[in-house]
Amino acid sequence: MEMNIAIKALAALAQETRLTIFRALVQAGESGLSAGQLAKELNIPNATLSFHLKELSHAELIIARQESRFIFYSANFATMNKLLSYLTENCCAGTSCNTIDVCCDEKSS
Repeated sequence: MEMNIAIKALAALAQETRLTIFRALVQAGESGLSAGQLAKELNIPNATLSFHLKELSHAELIIARQESRFIFYSANFATMNKLLSYLTENCCAGTSCNTIDVCCDEKSS
């Protein structure tokens, strides 16, 4: 993943409502949720939801699909995994970080 794409994704998630929407879509899995379900479950007005969905979509963090007269949104797990890989690719000097002791120096606490 290129740095500018990672920055765009992180910027989209750096807002409370968008992060809440994204987390709800991750929890919903590949089937996703309709815009109406999201608005109801998260108590977000439709116009506000639409704005935030657009921002997440432009950051390629969500995917929209139309079924009948409804639009369903789901997390773009490929982009999410690329972002996670980008953020951790140099973790712990390239060694496995299975325990906190590997990554964190207790002296710095």
